[in-house]
Amino acid sequence: MNVRGRNKVSPEFNMSSMTDIVFLLLIFFMLTSTLVTVNALDILLPKASGKTENSKAIAVSITKGLDFYIDRDKITEDDLEQSLITLLSSQENPTIVLRAEEGVPIEKAVRVMDIANRNKYKVILAVRPN
Repeated sequence: MNVRGRNKVSPEFNMSSMTDIVFLLLIFFMLTSTLVTVNALDILLPKASGKTENSKAIAVSITKGLDFYIDRDKITEDDLEQSLITLLSSQENPTIVLRAEEGVPIEKAVRVMDIANRNKYKVILAVRPN
């Protein structure tokens, strides 16, 4: 009489299900990372080496037509300072990302930097990588 059981447990570990999960997560993160975009206008920035970091910053864009934008909202040059004060009053370390299009007179960029200096805001100049 044979008392041994017919069901034997295999000591091998099958990794195919684990690799499926890893690939699904990889695809998920690749797709969702492309959906994260900077809240700014599509303008041609000047080239420089370095990297623009964006952490809870307000983007001030200046186009070739000398139009001022805060994020995507068009604003007049005269109302720029008051709008920045209103938007950045609740932030702990207020930061402005200055996105001046190539060919904009330097006086316009300096005006934004002067506003930031008067109100003690940090300014980051956005550029295109080389």
